[in-house]
Amino acid sequence: MKLDTTDRKILTELQANARLPMTELAKRVGLSKTPVSLRVRQMEEAGLIVAYRAVLSPLKLGLSHVTYVEVRLSDTRESALRKFNEAVRQVPEIEECYMIAGGFDYLVKVRARDISDYRRIMGDKISALPFVHSTSSYVAMEAVVENSEIDL
Repeated sequence: MKLDTTDRKILTELQANARLPMTELAKRVGLSKTPVSLRVRQMEEAGLIVAYRAVLSPLKLGLSHVTYVEVRLSDTRESALRKFNEAVRQVPEIEECYMIAGGFDYLVKVRARDISDYRRIMGDKISALPFVHSTSSYVAMEAVVENSEIDL
């Protein structure tokens, strides 16, 4: 889908507040309600807008401890990767997981209450994932930039 300036304005406004009433959204982007509603629906149908959700504050929930974990697998055949991927999705403390091309297989972001909580998650959950051969942990000291939004 090709985006014009108005589409980008709509997306920017929705990123800031997805609960914005359509009439207010239309006012902010300089169109009437009907064309804005149509554009939003088209972007949803095209898969550009994939969800609307509440973004929670990990800090206010007491989850201030962030650790990045390099994971090396003992087996990297497709069936092993599939089993690892399925299992890692079941660990709620894992905020992000990426397959990596490089010196290890996966990079995992874990959010916990504190180092003791992280130790429990590592011992009980991450180390128990299928085909985990070894891990290396890197504790984040400070979030300098933490933003999942995309600037348009």
